[in-house]
Amino acid sequence: MTATTDPLKPFAFVLMPFDKAFDDIYQLGIKETAVQLGFIAERVDEQIYQESMLERIYRQIDLADVIIADMSGKNPNVFYEVGYAHAKGKLCILLTSDTSDIPFDLKHHRHIVYSGSVTKLRKGLKTDLLWAKGEVERLRDSRIKVTLQEPSGLLEKTSWSAKGEVNLKIDLSNSSPQVSPDIEALYLYCKKGWRVHQDGKLCPSAVSDLQPFGERHFLTTPVRRLQKGGWAQVKLKMERHLAFATKGEQLEDSYRIKGKIALRIATSSGDFDTVLMLDIVIDEIPF
Repeated sequence: MTATTDPLKPFAFVLMPFDKAFDDIYQLGIKETAVQLGFIAERVDEQIYQESMLERIYRQIDLADVIIADMSGKNPNVFYEVGYAHAKGKLCILLTSDTSDIPFDLKHHRHIVYSGSVTKLRKGLKTDLLWAKGEVERLRDSRIKVTLQEPSGLLEKTSWSAKGEVNLKIDLSNSSPQVSPDIEALYLYCKKGWRVHQDGKLCPSAVSDLQPFGERHFLTTPVRRLQKGGWAQVKLKMERHLAFATKGEQLEDSYRIKGKIALRIATSSGDFDTVLMLDIVIDEIPF
């Protein structure tokens, strides 16, 4: 079977060490769970291909709706492939048998820790795959993929306050064979206290209607619709005060801003929400 056997089913491409010790983890824990939920799940060693293995892995990551990666054993090939998947903006579900195998720069990503138990793996993976399936269906309905580029930021300090600025670039792309629905409005959801600017102008804001966010900000859409293969980008600046010395708060030399934001695309076919993870350290001299 290949990933193109049934294009209506979401394709989960599995990255993990090729070791007999992982056979039950893959066959019973990952593949069987995914198939029961309506996915096609495959590893590269199950496929027939003519190109090199690395080229095949790249191509399958590009084609996949979801990436399932087992980080157990600190396998360098898996780490490299996961890095490629993240760079491509792929939806990744990360697994590990032992938390000590999670590299430092991936510790802020959620992992399913299954401690060598197939039963525990199946339970955790089922929850994440059901969520992922909903995301895939939402994307297919909207035909608009939302990707947050690596953010940048700046810390502005005075003797009495510290104010943070975060610059965002959010890509909108359409890889479906059809034009997207008409985009009627865009909304950015975040915690209370942030001022959001677009094209040098302060965006109107109101109380959020989407939990757990406190505020929503009205954005200008860069395009009315996205053609097949179309791409557009939304550039934003978010700013807020992080601490006040006058309130007895300590002013730090750097601040880590971490949490969730969301982009709502209101279209003629309905509203489509994408949750984005924000994690950035800002200081007075950004790298």
